[in-house]
Amino acid sequence: MSATIALVDDDRNILTSVSIALQAEGFTTRLYTDGENALKALSENPPDLCVFDIKMPRMDGLELLRRLREKSHVPVIFLTSKDDELDEALGLAMGADDYIAKPFSQRLLIARIRAILRRTELAAQPAGASEEPVELLSRGRLEMDPAKHRVHWAGADVTLTVTEFLILESLARRPGVVKSRDQLMDAAYTEDMYVDDRTIDSHIKRLRRKFRQVDGEFDAIDTLYGRGYRFTEE
Repeated sequence: MSATIALVDDDRNILTSVSIALQAEGFTTRLYTDGENALKALSENPPDLCVFDIKMPRMDGLELLRRLREKSHVPVIFLTSKDDELDEALGLAMGADDYIAKPFSQRLLIARIRAILRRTELAAQPAGASEEPVELLSRGRLEMDPAKHRVHWAGADVTLTVTEFLILESLARRPGVVKSRDQLMDAAYTEDMYVDDRTIDSHIKRLRRKFRQVDGEFDAIDTLYGRGYRFTEE
């Protein structure tokens, strides 16, 4: 079955052109011209992935994501203007999986959609789906189950997006070892995708924020300025 992609944008030209491009690649599309109309439909019948414009009337993309996250963890990609750095960071902090600045390449958008869908599919596979069992990753108070995409800190559940999970897993696999931003990009994104340093930094901030919601003293991810990040929990 083809994946269903929901597009929410008040620019009908963008909706039409992106929808045609996605359908040509075998995707099914659902189109909405504002967040308010999209919210009910997306909550009741979630697609496989959503693409939201941030700047929309009635309900913008940030508010749509906030309200959608109360009921669903469907992957979300934001479309932003180049000067919307604050909105990009806020969107990632709220749980968006990625963002693309307008004007954008449809080829790039499709590549990112495919990559996120692949990661989501792998994370959702049952433990017995792979040829070899995947072992739990335990580092001090951290426990990660790659097969079930589950994370616990001191016994408490921590809900992560696929990208956040892959970044944390890369760090936790080798505690104490500094991973550069490029290395974390390689762990979390495919080769045909470009992301910049701000994206990795935003993901790290989100990781810390989520862990501090269950442990206010969480400090297991260190920043080494000019070099990268490391996981230090023992």
